[in-house]
Amino acid sequence: MAKILVVDDEIRIRDVVSEYATAYGYHVVSAKDGLEALQKLDKEKFDIVILDIMMPNLDGFSACKQIKEKQNVPIIMLSARQEEYDKLLGFELGIDDYVVKPFSLKELMARIKLVIERYNGKESKTMSFEGLTIDFDGRNVFIDNQKINMTPKEFELLMFLVKHKNQALSRDVLLDKVWNYNYFGDDRTVDTHIKMLRHSLKHYRHMIVTVRGTGYKFETEH
Repeated sequence: MAKILVVDDEIRIRDVVSEYATAYGYHVVSAKDGLEALQKLDKEKFDIVILDIMMPNLDGFSACKQIKEKQNVPIIMLSARQEEYDKLLGFELGIDDYVVKPFSLKELMARIKLVIERYNGKESKTMSFEGLTIDFDGRNVFIDNQKINMTPKEFELLMFLVKHKNQALSRDVLLDKVWNYNYFGDDRTVDTHIKMLRHSLKHYRHMIVTVRGTGYKFETEH
């Protein structure tokens, strides 16, 4: 049974998510703010954390940073704010998904299930292109033999592009295959992550090619 930590200062949100997730077979623990969440993470392991942004004592962004230092656990961030800056900051801190309030509980359960499955899944393979190496098994990326930092979603996007190298992939396909469900967002989600991925790839960013009128592809001669 997967264990979920639900962190939100609104008791109504904590209760309804906990009740719904319990009905889906999850074991749920809740916390009213980031500080309480960190205390619970000191005592037990969790399979996923559902984390609100706007909270007293310790906000979601600060809590996320400290959680990642304590446990290698996936995080879905909740927020009533839809600004791209908030989403970008969250993904840079290592969150796995971003859900805007108000949200569908059924949708949230689908996201929880798929994030946990992705986090536990492995691809036993390593591929190299010039000085760029992707270790699918260890979920690591190396540039000129130096390991680089990359968010989980950046890695999954790169992995899908690499597996379909030299193929033009539409934004809709990337949303469906990388996010693994009918994403409740828009094409800017893909564009934002492509921008982040190119930044992470540094002087190999040219391998991520924009295909006008379609989307993107990973282009290499090898």
